[in-house]
Amino acid sequence: MKSPELGPDGPTPHTASASPSQSLEQPPKDLGGPDLAMFEEEDAACTPPSMGSDYSSARAIPFAPLSFLQPGSRFHGTQQSERQVYDVQVEIKHVDMRESFLCGYLRIQGLTEDHPTLTTYFEGEIIGSKYSFFTQHEDWGANMRVDLSHWAKFNAFRPFQKHARKGPVTIPDVTQRENIFMRWKEHFLVPDHRVRTITGASFEGFYYICFNQLKGEVSGIYFHSKSEKFQQLELKHVPNRGCFSATEFR
Repeated sequence: MKSPELGPDGPTPHTASASPSQSLEQPPKDLGGPDLAMFEEEDAACTPPSMGSDYSSARAIPFAPLSFLQPGSRFHGTQQSERQVYDVQVEIKHVDMRESFLCGYLRIQGLTEDHPTLTTYFEGEIIGSKYSFFTQHEDWGANMRVDLSHWAKFNAFRPFQKHARKGPVTIPDVTQRENIFMRWKEHFLVPDHRVRTITGASFEGFYYICFNQLKGEVSGIYFHSKSEKFQQLELKHVPNRGCFSATEFR
C-alpha cells in the first residue's frame, strides 16, 4: 500500500482504479467475504536455454514442504519509506501452486489519522511456468524497464538477470527453489469492499516480492508511478502461537 503523498495542503486523496480478477462489488466467495476472522491465533512466451552454470547460484532444495507458504500462514514486519516506517501484517488465505496463485489479507497501520488501520485483500502471481518476471497488466503501470529495475534490487534475482534482459524467463520446479518470486496486487478494502477512495493513502500499485521459503522471510518493493520509489517491505513468519491479537470483522 502506498504511503501518503504530501501536497501543499497536506495528504492528497487517491482513487483505487485497478480491477481485480473478482468483481469489486462482490467479496471473494471462497474466503467468506468481509465477515471472515482475520489474523487468527491458531507467460511463458519463451523458455530460455537450460539452466546451466548461469543459474548455479539459484539454489535448489531437495524437497519443498512450503511450510511457511500455506493457508493460515501469517507474517509480520514493516514497510519503510524515506519518511516513515509502518507496521504490516499479512495472512495467507489460499495457495494454488499449479495455477501459480495465492491470495490473502494485508493490514498496515499508521498511514492516515482517519484510518489508523487499513486492511486490503490481495492476489499474488507466482513467477514460474505461468507468469514471467514481466508484468502483463497495462493498468498496473509497469513496463520491462520498471520490472527489471525492481527485480534487480533482490540478490536472489541475479542468476536470472542475464536471461531476463533477453525476454520472458520460465522457472521450472518453483517449489524446489530456495527463493520464490511473486507480484502481490491489492484489490479492495475489507471489511467494506465498496470503498474506492482513501484520503492520504492508495492501493493502486503492487509489490514485487522475493520469498525465502527456507527462512520464511518476505522481502518486497512497492511500485506505483506516482509514489515514492522503492518502498521496502520486510516480513518474517509468525509461529502458530502468534504474537498479536485476533481481529474479526462483522
